[in-house]
Order: sequence, then structure tokens, then C-alpha cells
Amino acid sequence: MINLEVSLKKLYPNKYKEALSQIKELIDTHHVTSLNTKFVSQNDVMVITYGDSIKKEGEKPLKTLHQFLNKYAYPEVNCLHILPMFPYSSDDGFSVIDYEEVNQDLGTWDDIKSLSLSYDLMFDAVINHISMESHWFKKYQKGDPAYDNYFIECDVNADYHQVIRPRALPLFYPYETSVGEKHLWATFSKDQLDLNYENYKVLVHVLKVLALYAKNGSRFIRFDAVGFLWKDKDTTSMHLEQTHLLVKIMRYVLDQMYPGTIIITETNVPHEENVSYFGKDNDEAHLVYQFPLPPLTLYSYISQNATHLSTWASQLEDMPLQSENTYFNFLASHDGIGMRPVENILNQEEKQLMVDHTIKNDGRIGYKNNPDGSVSPYELNISYFDAIINKNDNQETRINKFIGAHMILLSMKGMPAIYIHSLIGSRNDIEGMKASGINRRINRKKVDYDKLKKVLDDSQSDRHIILNKLINLIHIRKQFDAFDPKAKQDIVIDDPRVFKMKRLGKTSTIEAYVNVSDETITIDEVDGFDLLSQKNIENLVLKPYDAKWIEKKVLI
Repeated sequence: MINLEVSLKKLYPNKYKEALSQIKELIDTHHVTSLNTKFVSQNDVMVITYGDSIKKEGEKPLKTLHQFLNKYAYPEVNCLHILPMFPYSSDDGFSVIDYEEVNQDLGTWDDIKSLSLSYDLMFDAVINHISMESHWFKKYQKGDPAYDNYFIECDVNADYHQVIRPRALPLFYPYETSVGEKHLWATFSKDQLDLNYENYKVLVHVLKVLALYAKNGSRFIRFDAVGFLWKDKDTTSMHLEQTHLLVKIMRYVLDQMYPGTIIITETNVPHEENVSYFGKDNDEAHLVYQFPLPPLTLYSYISQNATHLSTWASQLEDMPLQSENTYFNFLASHDGIGMRPVENILNQEEKQLMVDHTIKNDGRIGYKNNPDGSVSPYELNISYFDAIINKNDNQETRINKFIGAHMILLSMKGMPAIYIHSLIGSRNDIEGMKASGINRRINRKKVDYDKLKKVLDDSQSDRHIILNKLINLIHIRKQFDAFDPKAKQDIVIDDPRVFKMKRLGKTSTIEAYVNVSDETITIDEVDGFDLLSQKNIENLVLKPYDAKWIEKKVLI
């Protein structure tokens, strides 16, 4: 555990006493002891969704979402990540106007509290930047002294070439203020102004926002774009020591106010940088995203070769995790499939194979600017269902591929999360993408609930089959401590066509076999109980794109 005073002194040597006093006052105001402080287990599975991914005419979307989950996903799904649900001006919620209010188009805080009675909720803390329509920025523009130095003023003649750019856009833009034009740092777009954490008042203000979220039912808090928090133009401005110190302070303060609150950091970068957010003393994030998992799983199916995935997964055990640290595993999200996490895993030809496959399946490619002036693929914009199949696949093949990929997800050490459009088997929303001109909209369709119910109730539809298979897998998974995040994970690398994993719990051992090829594969001497067919087996036959969980006899 950090020393708060020492940490603040490192960041604010001339203002740390003021910062310490205000933070202690905040802690005293919010200190709570009667909370669920248990860490995640195999019983915890999350769905990622926008508040209005499923809509019904005449009804607030948060109420509709609650109905959908209760009817089709509960109790197997017990955790819910509601993507930014606050008033916003752009970026589908990630340019927040008001951190403290629920977007009226979605519902109210009462709707959120109602959901929290059945589901452990995750809120987004979009705390790297804020909307230019926010009152924080408007007060800054007007010269309100309380908001002085809330944003980062840039010198147009200075050299910023070392700063990493996640998008092929300018780093700063001109804005009018009461004292004339100022150029301000905006990592993601002109509408999203970066907050200036060199001003301790910004940190205190953000801590108040985090306290509000925990108070209103957020068991999990996701720190969006956290790697960019602290800026220094003479560096990459990514993952700086000061950024890690900010996360440590936020973790400490939340632990003091609302024990059991779980922090997850979002850093879509190579694995070594990503896991650094556990902290050297395990005092930063509780969970970090497994960003290599989506592209490596996809590459396995495109190439019919799981070697890269298996090799990467085998190396995860080299870094022992503490009792309250684990990975947050996912395949799809509201964003595209990130390519940066596999920069040091896949070669150029292998990455190009994924790019070509995405374009062939009607997806789009997002590019980023590199410090040397070149551009490279940043993400693949495509639904994960369309990404993993070929256009001519029949129903059995496309569903087997998709479910097999999710068996990899559900087998991996950590906590699994399934994107709403994967749960219901959504395809590319080409119309929505073209109408908006935004590539990421390809995987963000707003689905009419009444129409969705008709398809989900059709036993022959892709959506029905996928939803029911996924819910069944989650149901099975919850019964075995082999899938607990703390259970050991062993990867077997022999046949490149098969992803093989063994999970070892205290009372159960499960072997996972996922065939990523179009060939039938026989594996001898696999003695155990097939959890899907509910049959004892001695030899395993994997049909094309087949996947199995085999329970092994535990010798006592």
C-alpha cells in the first residue's frame, strides 16, 4: 500500500499539502465498510454493452436492457459493463459532457441502481479527457479561476514528435478563451480535451467522480485510455511513471472509501506494457485487459494454426499473479480488434493476412500515425462473427468457429467478458457504418428488442443457436473451480491445428481442446468426461472447428 503523502509530494512538490488535505476530507466523507470485498471467481462472467444497444419504442433503453438480460442471460451472466452512460457530444459516449448525470435518453440513476440489485456493474471512468461541451471546459474558457490550468496548453512552435498518437489526427487544436486563442492538447479528437493532471485540483475532482460511481453501484470501474494520463512532450507520453503513480493514488483512495471496488485499466498496447498496470507492488489495477487474445484467436482461425496463440498463452504463467490480480479476457468490444498488442508477436505478412481477410469480409481498417511519419493498422473494424468466418461458410461451420473461439475465451485464466453483439450473434452493421461515416459503428448497431425476440425465439436462427450455446457454456463453467482465476493454466503445444489447455483447480481439472482447422483430428488416450455431450470418452475426435471441455478424474 502506498504512502499517500509521499506519492502526492512526488507529483505536486509545491502543492501536496493542499492535495492531501482535500483527499483526506473526501475519504472521511465516503468511508464505507459494509461492502462485498470478495474477489472474482469462476462465477463471474460479464456482458459488455451500451445502455441502448437493445431498444424498444416508448421505453427507456436501460429498462429494456434489464428485461433482455433477465429473460435471456440471468443468472449465468451476473456482471454488466455499461459503456459510458453519461451525456456526451461525440465518440459514442467517450466524450463526456457531465460525469455525474445519466444520459436522459438512456434512463436515470434509479435504473442503474435497479440493475445493480441483480448484476455487479462496471462503469467507465473516461478520465483522460472530457468534452469541449462540458461545464469544466466552458468555465475554463470563461476564465473561471477554479478551472484555471484544467487543460494542457501547447506551444505551436515546440517539438512534439516523440508523443505517441493513437489516431491519425492532430495532437492539439486552437480554442477561443476569454484571454484569446489557446492551443490545447487533445489526444483523440478536437472535441475531447485532455485533462491536466499536473494540476492537483484535477486529480481531486476526478477522485470525487470515482467516489460517486462507487457509491452508485459500480463494483468495477474501468479507467479508459489510462496510459495517456500524464503528459511530457519530450517523451512518448505513454505509461509514464507519473501515470502509474496516479493510478496507485486512485486505487488507494477507492480502497479507503469503498473497499472491494475493482479497478480495470484499459491500455490497448503490447502485453508487457499492459501488465505493468498491475503495479510493481500489485497496487494499481486489479484487472488488466488481455488485448492480444482477440487478434491471436482470430489469426488462429484465419490461418488454421493456433501456434502463436498457444505460445503467447503459455508465457502467461511466467508472471505469477497475486490473489487479487487477474486478467480481463474478451474477444469483441465496442471498439475494433486491436493490432498494437500483436506488434511483437505477428510478423508483417501475418498481420497483412488479417487486414486482407477483414476487408474481404466487408470490414474496415483503422490506422495510426507513427513517430517516423508512417502509418500502420491500429484496429480491425468488423463484428467478431464476421471476422472469424468465411463468406461461404454454412451455418454449422460459422457457428462452430464462433463458439469455438468463445470456448478459448471462457477457458483462459481470468475473468471473461462477452460483448452484447457476440452474445446475440450480430453481423456487420454496414448500413450504420456508412450512414455515420464512422468505421467503429460496424459493431455498434442499436437492435430493436421486439424484432430481436422473434429471432431469438426461432430455434433455427444463428442468433438463437449462438445465444443458447454461450449461455450453456457459461452455466457449465460456473460449476468447476478449474475455471477460477487463481487456478493454474497449462498450455500444450504439439498439433498447430488444436489449441490445448489444462486448467487445474482444487477440486477439478478440465482440459480444453479447440480445433481451429477444417480437418478432423483424432487424439488418443483422452480419458475423461465430455462436459458438452455428457459422455465418458477414451479417445477424442474433433470434427472441423469442434471444441471440447473434458473433465479429468482427480486422484485423491
